[in-house]
Amino acid sequence: MSLHHAHRFNSDNYSGIHPQVAAAIADANAGHAAGYGDDPWTRHLEAVVADHFGAAAAAFPVLTGTGANVVALGAILPRWGSVVTAASSHLNVDENAAPERLLGVKLLTVPTPDGKLRPADLDVYAGDRGDPHRAQPLAISIAQPTELGTAYSLGELRELCSRAHELGMAVHMDGARLANAAVALGASLRQMTTDAGVDVLSLGATKNGGMVGECVVILHADAGRGTEFVRKYTGQLASKMRFVSAQLVALFGTELWRSNAANANARAAQLRRGIERVIDAHPDAGIRLTQRSDTNAVFVVLPARIREPLRARFGFYDWDARGGEVRLMCSFDTSEQIVDEFTAALAAAAGD
Repeated sequence: MSLHHAHRFNSDNYSGIHPQVAAAIADANAGHAAGYGDDPWTRHLEAVVADHFGAAAAAFPVLTGTGANVVALGAILPRWGSVVTAASSHLNVDENAAPERLLGVKLLTVPTPDGKLRPADLDVYAGDRGDPHRAQPLAISIAQPTELGTAYSLGELRELCSRAHELGMAVHMDGARLANAAVALGASLRQMTTDAGVDVLSLGATKNGGMVGECVVILHADAGRGTEFVRKYTGQLASKMRFVSAQLVALFGTELWRSNAANANARAAQLRRGIERVIDAHPDAGIRLTQRSDTNAVFVVLPARIREPLRARFGFYDWDARGGEVRLMCSFDTSEQIVDEFTAALAAAAGD
């Protein structure tokens, strides 16, 4: 029996490994090499990271996205620090309180309609500074793009980072899908991070053609202290790190990161256009788009009579089960054909 399954829209984590990344892993699997990052692949990665983010940027490969966020926050926060983040952020909703459990830091959440923090949102907690009865707001964590698929503009990033620094807060960026945001904005990785004022970055690979592994990037010398120790005590120091680094080099040492993200974004745009055509043709079917599709996600309300047959065939997750809102994610390997098949099935269901 074949273990291969049809394309699913549940998550870009469902996709396989890009062939060039798989080849890079195979190439790294030749002979012996020093462990824990003292290897040629990790040294190459350090040069790649410096090329993208600036000469002062330092790379710390880790195993998971949650691990990257924990290590990054641990590098910029004392035990009495807290993190201001959007209530809908992955950090708050989908990481099983990892920052609280592993670092002992508190998350201070702000409700946002589109997943994006605004400078005024930071003022909600600014008055707590210096009060020993309150967790100290010493960092913010933003995602680019957000958990809702929306992307900060370069101007928004600069303004937000500037306000955070004025308030004495460091800036962490969850860049699990940073490549998708870069393609959407037509921007470089550096423009969205170092140049905008971000202090520490969780750079994603798994959602964009990698197998396993992400990278914490300390963007300037004053941002992260003791990152190597935080990485070890949080269980994120890989012994055979060359296999993590080889993947990151395959993606970011070439333009593969960009082409993979470009396909995912393009297929999401195609999917959204198809859903819009169905809505226009069947305005009373109860189908409604709920968020902008800046990157590779489409959020849409589907009535149960339409939703469940489609879910069985194509796969997707509920976002708001009570309201019927679902999330459709496109990946580096999503094809035009599968998007067309989905929208044709949606149209047929809407017309029944």
